[in-house]
Amino acid sequence: MATVAVQSFVSAPLRIPKIAQFKIGICQLKVTTEKSANILNARNLIQAAAEQGASLILLPEMWNCPYSTNLFAKFAEDFSDIDSAPSLLMLSEVASSLGVTIIGGSIPEKDAGQLYNSCPVFGPNGELKAKHRKIHLFDMGKPFPGEVQFKESDNISAGEKPTVVDTDFGRIGIGICHDIRFPELAMTYSARGAHLICYPGAFNMSTGATLWELEQRTRAVDNQLYVASCSPSRDSAGSYMIWGHSTVVGPMGEIIATTGHEEAVLIAEIDYAAIQWTRESLPLESQKHDDIYQFVDLLRESPNS
Repeated sequence: MATVAVQSFVSAPLRIPKIAQFKIGICQLKVTTEKSANILNARNLIQAAAEQGASLILLPEMWNCPYSTNLFAKFAEDFSDIDSAPSLLMLSEVASSLGVTIIGGSIPEKDAGQLYNSCPVFGPNGELKAKHRKIHLFDMGKPFPGEVQFKESDNISAGEKPTVVDTDFGRIGIGICHDIRFPELAMTYSARGAHLICYPGAFNMSTGATLWELEQRTRAVDNQLYVASCSPSRDSAGSYMIWGHSTVVGPMGEIIATTGHEEAVLIAEIDYAAIQWTRESLPLESQKHDDIYQFVDLLRESPNS
């Protein structure tokens, strides 16, 4: 049997960010069929989060349009032309005016005849720092009882790379909804030195009840970092019933803050010292057996990236 040489993987060091203690604001929005109303509502809830001291703010998946595949094209925006993209322009303006960093949930993105489920990240100067295209599309097999059939790949193209963005609040990995089901993506972010993974998502009533909290706590405790999620509220428009329950989880898998299914602004305290304490108490990285198994990050450019 032929043997394949695999280069030993080295995790990136966990850097001390500019701001290691801060408040995160989670905006669990009610989404309507009116795009302009959704944009105004998002602006108002971002403002409310900032007024409560949040300097990093997270929005839900598909916050500018109902979670219906037949509507994605109608509500889609071009990320290369922010001035003509009202959802993106609002995020840029409010990030700059409030001096906050916004993980912009996701909206439909149009590019070269394709649609993507994409998360923009805006810095406090209003510039677009990064964009994550949802990698793992939600294609249901046999629907759960009472759930509508949903096949995201009928309308949406998949992203092709993980997204890690350096901010004043540390290194942040981005996943969208179904991305959370794949531990390899979270392992990639952890290995690249992420302090926090943000998952805007819209789990349905069945997967939400059984998996939403479980997946978040598992991604956090296995990788010994913070996880934050943001969902639309349950009374959002569309036939797809959404679970809600946006949450912030600490590096020991503990629930730091959570909310119900209604529209709400959730504020939580994050302290990255908890990551260091957890990793020193339970040094999993040094206990791994590279002689038995190895993790390979195919798209990583260097050990420090």
